[in-house]
Amino acid sequence: MLLDSVVVVAAAAPAQSAWLEKHDVPPDEIALAFDDAFRLAGRLVEEGQLGLEALPHLRMIDEVFSEMSQAAGTDPWTREALSADARWERARQSARGVLAVAGERDDAPLPDICIIR
Repeated sequence: MLLDSVVVVAAAAPAQSAWLEKHDVPPDEIALAFDDAFRLAGRLVEEGQLGLEALPHLRMIDEVFSEMSQAAGTDPWTREALSADARWERARQSARGVLAVAGERDDAPLPDICIIR
Protein backbone atom coordinates (compact mmCIF):
# COMPACT_ATOMS: atom_id res chain seq x y z
CA MET A 1 0.00 0.00 0.00
CA LEU A 2 2.80 2.43 0.86
CA LEU A 3 4.79 1.73 -2.29
CA ASP A 4 1.64 1.95 -4.41
CA SER A 5 0.97 5.43 -3.04
CA VAL A 6 4.60 6.42 -3.60
CA VAL A 7 4.42 5.21 -7.22
CA VAL A 8 1.54 7.63 -7.79
CA VAL A 9 3.40 10.50 -6.10
CA ALA A 10 6.52 9.76 -8.19
CA ALA A 11 4.66 9.76 -11.51
CA ALA A 12 5.00 12.64 -13.95
CA ALA A 13 2.24 15.25 -13.89
CA PRO A 14 0.54 14.00 -17.10
CA ALA A 15 0.45 10.44 -15.73
CA GLN A 16 -0.96 11.70 -12.43
CA SER A 17 -3.62 13.68 -14.26
CA ALA A 18 -4.60 10.65 -16.35
CA TRP A 19 -4.74 8.51 -13.19
CA LEU A 20 -7.02 11.06 -11.49
CA GLU A 21 -9.26 11.14 -14.56
CA LYS A 22 -9.41 7.35 -14.77
CA HIS A 23 -10.46 7.02 -11.14
CA ASP A 24 -12.58 10.20 -11.08
CA VAL A 25 -10.87 11.61 -8.01
CA PRO A 26 -9.45 15.07 -7.22
CA PRO A 27 -5.69 15.73 -6.92
CA ASP A 28 -5.74 15.75 -3.14
CA GLU A 29 -6.48 12.00 -3.32
CA ILE A 30 -2.79 11.50 -4.16
CA ALA A 31 -1.80 13.12 -0.86
CA LEU A 32 -4.59 11.43 1.12
CA ALA A 33 -3.59 7.97 -0.11
CA PHE A 34 0.03 8.70 0.75
CA ASP A 35 -0.94 9.99 4.20
CA ASP A 36 -2.92 6.84 4.99
CA ALA A 37 -0.02 4.62 3.95
CA PHE A 38 2.71 6.80 5.51
CA ARG A 39 1.34 5.97 8.95
CA LEU A 40 2.61 2.41 8.39
CA ALA A 41 6.18 3.42 7.50
CA GLY A 42 7.66 2.95 10.97
CA ARG A 43 6.16 -0.49 11.33
CA LEU A 44 7.38 -1.52 7.87
CA VAL A 45 10.92 -0.49 8.81
CA GLU A 46 10.70 -2.37 12.12
CA GLU A 47 9.53 -5.50 10.30
CA GLY A 48 12.32 -5.22 7.73
CA GLN A 49 9.93 -4.68 4.83
CA LEU A 50 11.26 -1.19 4.15
CA GLY A 51 14.78 0.12 4.50
CA LEU A 52 15.51 2.78 7.11
CA GLU A 53 17.05 4.94 4.37
CA ALA A 54 13.58 5.40 2.85
CA LEU A 55 12.28 7.27 5.89
CA PRO A 56 13.87 10.68 5.16
CA HIS A 57 12.36 10.62 1.66
CA LEU A 58 8.95 9.63 3.04
CA ARG A 59 9.11 12.34 5.69
CA MET A 60 9.95 14.91 3.01
CA ILE A 61 6.87 13.92 0.99
CA ASP A 62 4.78 14.25 4.15
CA GLU A 63 6.27 17.69 4.85
CA VAL A 64 5.61 18.88 1.30
CA PHE A 65 1.98 17.74 1.41
CA SER A 66 1.51 19.30 4.86
CA GLU A 67 2.95 22.56 3.55
CA MET A 68 0.60 22.42 0.57
CA SER A 69 -2.39 21.84 2.86
CA GLN A 70 -1.56 24.93 4.91
CA ALA A 71 -0.70 27.17 1.96
CA ALA A 72 -2.50 30.41 1.41
CA GLY A 73 -2.95 31.85 -2.03
CA THR A 74 -2.76 29.48 -4.98
CA ASP A 75 -4.56 26.16 -4.76
CA PRO A 76 -2.08 23.27 -4.97
CA TRP A 77 -4.90 20.72 -5.26
CA THR A 78 -5.81 21.31 -8.89
CA ARG A 79 -4.76 19.36 -11.97
CA GLU A 80 -3.03 22.46 -13.28
CA ALA A 81 -0.95 22.65 -10.10
CA LEU A 82 0.39 19.14 -10.72
CA SER A 83 2.69 20.60 -13.37
CA ALA A 84 2.83 24.26 -12.30
CA ASP A 85 3.47 24.05 -8.54
CA ALA A 86 7.11 23.35 -7.62
CA ARG A 87 6.04 21.54 -4.46
CA TRP A 88 4.59 18.72 -6.56
CA GLU A 89 7.99 18.29 -8.20
CA ARG A 90 9.68 18.21 -4.76
CA ALA A 91 7.26 15.47 -3.71
CA ARG A 92 7.96 13.57 -6.95
CA GLN A 93 11.72 13.72 -6.43
CA SER A 94 11.41 12.42 -2.86
CA ALA A 95 9.05 9.67 -4.02
CA ARG A 96 11.57 8.63 -6.65
CA GLY A 97 14.16 8.47 -3.87
CA VAL A 98 11.93 6.06 -1.94
CA LEU A 99 11.50 3.88 -5.00
CA ALA A 100 15.25 3.84 -5.65
CA VAL A 101 15.98 2.82 -2.07
CA ALA A 102 13.28 0.12 -2.24
CA GLY A 103 14.68 -1.21 -5.52
CA GLU A 104 11.49 -0.33 -7.37
CA ARG A 105 11.20 1.22 -10.83
CA ASP A 106 10.07 4.83 -10.93
CA ASP A 107 8.29 4.26 -14.24
CA ALA A 108 6.05 1.45 -13.00
CA PRO A 109 2.41 1.50 -14.08
CA LEU A 110 0.22 3.40 -11.66
CA PRO A 111 -1.86 1.13 -9.44
CA ASP A 112 -5.62 0.88 -9.66
CA ILE A 113 -7.65 1.97 -6.69
CA CYS A 114 -11.11 1.13 -5.46
CA ILE A 115 -13.22 4.13 -4.49
CA ILE A 116 -16.08 3.55 -2.08
CA ARG A 117 -18.70 6.23 -2.48
